[in-house]
Amino acid sequence: MSYLVLARKWRPRTFNEVTGQAHILQALENALDSGRVHHAFLFAGTRGVGKTTIARILAKALNCEAGVSKEPCGECGACQAVDDGRFVDLIEVDAASRTGVDDMRDLLDNVQYRPTIGRFKVYLIDEVHMLSKPSFNALLKTLEEPPEHVKFLFATTDPQKLPVTVLSRCLQFNLKRLTLNQIVGRMDEICVAEQLDTEAAALKRLGRAAAGSMRDGLSLLDQALAYGAEQLTDADVAEMLGSMDRHRIIDLLDLLVAGNGVDLIAAIQDLDTLVPDYEIVLDEIATALQRIAVIQVAGADAVEDEDELESLVRLAADIKAEQVQLYYQIAVTSRQDMMLAPDPHIGFEMALLRMLAFCPAGQTAGMGEPMPATPVRQAAPVASNKSQPTRAQTSPVSRQESRSDQSVSPPSSPPPATADSGQVAVEDIHDWPDFMTGLSLDGAARQLAAHTSLETYTPFEIRLSVEKRNEHLLTDKLKNRMTVAVQQRIGSGIAVCFVVTDKTLETAAARAADDSEQALRDAREAIETDPDVRQLVDVLGGEVVPNSIQPINPESSTEQDSGQ
Repeated sequence: MSYLVLARKWRPRTFNEVTGQAHILQALENALDSGRVHHAFLFAGTRGVGKTTIARILAKALNCEAGVSKEPCGECGACQAVDDGRFVDLIEVDAASRTGVDDMRDLLDNVQYRPTIGRFKVYLIDEVHMLSKPSFNALLKTLEEPPEHVKFLFATTDPQKLPVTVLSRCLQFNLKRLTLNQIVGRMDEICVAEQLDTEAAALKRLGRAAAGSMRDGLSLLDQALAYGAEQLTDADVAEMLGSMDRHRIIDLLDLLVAGNGVDLIAAIQDLDTLVPDYEIVLDEIATALQRIAVIQVAGADAVEDEDELESLVRLAADIKAEQVQLYYQIAVTSRQDMMLAPDPHIGFEMALLRMLAFCPAGQTAGMGEPMPATPVRQAAPVASNKSQPTRAQTSPVSRQESRSDQSVSPPSSPPPATADSGQVAVEDIHDWPDFMTGLSLDGAARQLAAHTSLETYTPFEIRLSVEKRNEHLLTDKLKNRMTVAVQQRIGSGIAVCFVVTDKTLETAAARAADDSEQALRDAREAIETDPDVRQLVDVLGGEVVPNSIQPINPESSTEQDSGQ
């Protein structure tokens, strides 16, 4: 017994059956109706969005015995032969397996001959970007001036790899990823036609897993039907995909927002009994956070057909936008770092605990008590904190949490650093010229630091401005030395970026120059107003030479006194 998979059985036979891609179908239909059909088409897009399908329908429309039109009859011998894959004048080539120049020359040797039974001889080359450079060179001349009875249809997932000489000879159409509603709607139509018992939630879960590809969605539908014995339930699909019940994702986010660390650990342990794919669970959490961020910015109507819309709207009201962004960043970063964890469960648990640790000042810290303004390492376990005083001894983790606090607090009022943390208070960073003097730099690197001004500051990045006239100081070596010095004062997790500006900046060098000028003015004024000097000028006709007056450096004066 032969079984035809759904992706092939329900492949569109006409332009009207194609899901999405209206911008391409309109152009092709108008070209067919007007008779202005180009000799070469390039269809580009990700996998499973309809590149080859549209190319075959175009070939059928060109060779339909009823005439060239946007609606091939589907009944004539040519249409049926194209649908069955046996139309001799439709030459399909897999460029991934026939990349050599000899293969291309063999193919082009027959271009000059007229079609056997059709109106046009159509060359459909799939994954055309896989052809070798000599193959493209062999194709160019024919592609530019083909016989009137030849049409070239190219399909590729990577149009950037095609030579510009080929691109310039083709009409290029970029196919879009399909939306969730388009994929789910098409799968629902197929399930109704196949008389299958399905749940709407299961189709939505399959649609999300398809990631914009209709073919992937139909392949997953085939797999789900085999798994569920012709029954399509959300529970079966979730188990097959290794994905998580959305209610559990919402529960985890609720515990994070509430700062309930004890219940969060219990929920993770309960989750472990299901043996989930923790990478997929992190993906689900990141997706939910993205939905929350969209709701906060554009409202609930901007979220496309979301099952847990009511819960997400509630979470969007309970959590700050800055915290949503931080949680999302932690989720995607932890997803990448999962392979480095001792095991997936530990990696997932630490990701959620990291979200819990980076909690804004004033919100719950996750242990049932308000989070202190500055995270500190306790001298005793948490259970005995209430009976013992805490010491202000900042650990590396505390410094990271302190920087996380800044991401949700206004830059003008960040939490102070502790006295023995070895780091400066954050407010000192805003007085950049004063902060710069404390950096362990010398030579040209110190000159670069002295000519920088703080432009913006976030918990993850410091952006410094340099006047254009000092741009020559921005060498890679000096920037690296200054970045290391800044990270030693603030923390290794922060990036330092440099931008060039035409503005006049307030820098340590400019401040030092102003101080020097003021000291010189004060020195000259002191000399000119000194009674003895005035008497020398008035009585003896003396003259004060301004350029000979220099202010006394108190530090050098003190050093001279101590040496004596």
